[in-house]
Order: sequence, then C-alpha cells, then structure tokens
Amino acid sequence: MSDTDRKNTKVTLRANDNSEHPVDLEVAERSMLLKNLIEDLTLDVASSTPVPLPNVSGPVLVKIIEWCEHHRNDPLPTAEDDNESRKKTTEIDEWDQKFMQVDQEMLFEIILAANYMDIKALLDVGCKTVANMIKGKSPEEIRKTFNITNDFTPEEEEQIRRENEWAEDR
Repeated sequence: MSDTDRKNTKVTLRANDNSEHPVDLEVAERSMLLKNLIEDLTLDVASSTPVPLPNVSGPVLVKIIEWCEHHRNDPLPTAEDDNESRKKTTEIDEWDQKFMQVDQEMLFEIILAANYMDIKALLDVGCKTVANMIKGKSPEEIRKTFNITNDFTPEEEEQIRRENEWAEDR
C-alpha cells in the first residue's frame, strides 16, 4: 500500500458505549496499542471493521482523538526515548494545558485511557497536570483538592512525618 493510500485510510474506533469514531490511520497510530493491532490485523481488516476499545468510554475517546489529531505530526516515540528517561520537568505546552482543563474525573479517565492505549506523550501530559495540581500543597490541601479522606490517626501521621523529615523542603 502506498503512502498516499495510507494517508487516505480511515479506521473506526469503537468505545465501550458502542459509539464509533472514524479517524485517519495516522491519527489512530499515535496509540502504540492501535498501531500494533492494525499491523497484526492487516490494514484491510482494520479499515473495514471497527476496532473495539473496551476500556475507553465514548466521551474520553473523543478527547483522546482530539489530542491525537493535534499531535498527528509529532515524531513518534522511539525505543531510545523510553530508555532516555522522559523530561523530569512538569512544564506543559500551552495547547496541552488548555486541553487538560477538564474536570478531575475526565482528567483521570484520560490518563487511564492513555495508559491503556499506550500513548506515552499524552500519559506524560496527564501525569504532569496532576503533579502541577499537587506541587507546593500541604497534605491537607492535596486531600481537599482530590477529595481524599484522611484515615490516619494523629499518632500515625506524626510518626510518618518523623520518618520522612528528610523529604521536607526547608
């Protein structure tokens, strides 16, 4: 199949709510899961049969497709990129910051789906977004932000603080 034929090829992704989402092949291949699946199925089968994504809901899949469309021309990660640990920074480009301005449930579902679909760059953006939400906050503020119940007794909490004094910013 020529490059032109590949560029014009569409695959249909089926979310767990049975909604179907046709996308360009190169957009679908931002996901290593889909890229490998399409290679295994052959392009003829993948382009004529919806590809099921049982762990992804329709609304989340729409968001992921939007992200993949925007990043369709980014270089795909290589094996060396995995070995060379990804940037230890929490900086996120402006478009991705706006993209991640969603409610917490959607944010966490995007992270889970990016992990399931093996879209490392999107997974990084989601995790960096959460890291930025935590950065500089006290445990109480973090609990409030993420609606987490404190199940430690005051004694347990004090013991944990003593054991982890070395990690405090002073």
